[in-house]
This record gives sequence, C-alpha cells and structure tokens, in this order.
Amino acid sequence: QVQLIESGGGLVQVGESLRLSCVPSGAFSAVIWGWFRQAPGKEREFVADISWGGGSVDYAGSVKGRFTVSRDHAKNTLYLQMDNLQPDDTAIYYCVAKEVIVGRGYPERYQYWGQGTQVTVSS
Repeated sequence: QVQLIESGGGLVQVGESLRLSCVPSGAFSAVIWGWFRQAPGKEREFVADISWGGGSVDYAGSVKGRFTVSRDHAKNTLYLQMDNLQPDDTAIYYCVAKEVIVGRGYPERYQYWGQGTQVTVSS
C-alpha cells in the first residue's frame, strides 16, 4: 500500500504562513489529491483538493482566499500554501488521494491517507 508522507507543519503566530508538502512512497494511480484536517474534538473536515491531470481545484469556504493547493508533476508532490493563518486553522492536516473523480470532499471516498502533520496557530 502506498503511503502519503506529509511535511511542513509547525507552530506559527496568527497571520503567518506555512506550506505543507505531500509525497507518495511509491507509484500509484490517484487522479485527485487533497487535504483534510481534524481539530481536537471535531470531525475530519475537507480543506482542498486538486485534479492531478487538469488542475481543477476545490476549496472549503473557510479557507478560500487564504489557502492554495497545487501540485508539481516533476517532483510528484502536492502542496498546500496556507496564508493568514488563524487559531481556527489549528488541526492535524492529512494528505489524501483518490482513484476516481466522483465523491470529492467526502472523506470516505479517498482511498489513501497520510499520517498527518500538526499545524498550530497561536494567538
């Protein structure tokens, strides 16, 4: 089973930025890559995703305008640029991927999950 490996999390102040990265441990045929997050005591929440081939993107309303999801084909890497971070963005962020286009945004429809990386925004 291919593993998704996240990096880039950390502790920042309100208004600062972070960039998360995600790299698969091996080859696999995912067409949608993205990010979910889970804050303490809350359910997993869709953040953003992108189609690997065409680049179509989708964002949760809470992050639109502040977060940017992108992919680098040459490096086989997914990114999440997070700007103007707020305390409500504090969560574990998971890199995800799915093999079909339908079902974007629903956690149960993503076959591949990373272990998660912690993002903490301090006020």
